[in-house]
Amino acid sequence: MVMSLNITIRLRLANRPGTLARVLNVIAREGGSLGAIDLVTATPSYITRDLMIRLRERGHLEELVQALQNMPDVQVIHVADRVFTRHLGGKIEIIPRRRIENWEDLSLVYTPGVAVISETLAQEPEMAYKLTMKGNTVAIVTDGSAVLGLGNLGPTGALPVMEGKAVLFKQFANVDAVPICLDVHEPQQIIDAVLALAPAFGGINLEDIAAPKCFEIEEKLSQLLDIPVFHDDQHGTAIVTVAGLINALRVVGKTMDSIKVVMSGAGAAGVAIAKMLLRAGVRNLIVCDRKGAISRNNLPKDSSKAWIAEHTNPEGIQGSLKEVIAGADVFIGVSGPGLLNREDILKMSKKPVVFALANPDPEIQPEEIYDIAGVIATGRSDYANQINNALAFPGVFRGALNCHARTINDEMCLAAAYALAGIITSDQLTAENIIPSVFNEEVAPAVARAVEEAAERTGVARKVAAGFDGEVFKP
Repeated sequence: MVMSLNITIRLRLANRPGTLARVLNVIAREGGSLGAIDLVTATPSYITRDLMIRLRERGHLEELVQALQNMPDVQVIHVADRVFTRHLGGKIEIIPRRRIENWEDLSLVYTPGVAVISETLAQEPEMAYKLTMKGNTVAIVTDGSAVLGLGNLGPTGALPVMEGKAVLFKQFANVDAVPICLDVHEPQQIIDAVLALAPAFGGINLEDIAAPKCFEIEEKLSQLLDIPVFHDDQHGTAIVTVAGLINALRVVGKTMDSIKVVMSGAGAAGVAIAKMLLRAGVRNLIVCDRKGAISRNNLPKDSSKAWIAEHTNPEGIQGSLKEVIAGADVFIGVSGPGLLNREDILKMSKKPVVFALANPDPEIQPEEIYDIAGVIATGRSDYANQINNALAFPGVFRGALNCHARTINDEMCLAAAYALAGIITSDQLTAENIIPSVFNEEVAPAVARAVEEAAERTGVARKVAAGFDGEVFKP
């Protein structure tokens, strides 16, 4: 079993002054970072405590436990992995909206009463939004081919991630989401599976499907289905990245149409970010893959990279990432760790904006450039300005479901980005505060309203939304 770095150790300590202090010294010496200390039981002779500890490396656990066991007056009772504990039994369950208390309830909710609902929906399918789960339920679909930054873990390896995403949907926007982890991997197999299950859902959230097949899958499903299809690794990342950039440029006093942007990464997220940056007004954008700057002078065979070549890099600049970053106002990384160093950032323009979004290790560590960068953002929660998809997808689907949208189009995504950026007011805006927290209760309602308005404006809404107050779904 793979252990995480977050553990709880239960210790039985002699109830003598200084015992706990010696334990804490051992933990520090063995490279552990102490969190909470909870009292479990106490007697005149012994005290039992739970110590929550974060390790620097997985291999340190055995050494730490051995060091504690070697201490006099200390007994290690058990060691628990905090991450595994949080996942015991899974993270989601189904709870009925209508309780069945007696035979009368049963006859209304199930047979014979349900028959008239089935007949109604057969004649009027749109009523499914009001009379079934469809109006508030999204399918989270994956084949597990690109799970987080871990690669192809397959559908079972993807399931805990999809469960976690379902929790975020519910907590932040009261959207019910069901993980659908498919044991098929060819694009057409995935497309066929989603088409078959789609009638039960008001939207499809594609997740952790590797590029380039994710582009084909989303495009075809969007053409064939009359409900929103949204690949979060593409559009969710793009929405939050552009929202952060809008506010970062306010901090450094620059505008979208005047900046040079260099991006590292031409996968699912990179392509979507590039397209949204162009829609937001960026004129000078250079996208790099492993071979260097993508240019129309040497068109890639991959269709998504060919699109980038045809629509970006207007001067046809060629060279490596380290070469083309010279003079850039903005760097956006959605690639891999450690690609840049301090000297590279020094070659950029004055007060550069650096979005190093590779997870868990960014393209450059913020500590290296705090004194030279105008604004820094990462994908990590332990630094300021986390670019987190959870700021986008709950509100985007909340808005799309509210107005029974047929699709989620470019205008809806861009509207979501501007709404998200607008939550940070002028008096709140700083280099360390360009994007709201995922726990900011204004986020989902603001994004939802913007998405609804854009859907209605662009003619993809089936009805005017009744609204969303942050807690209660209003059909």
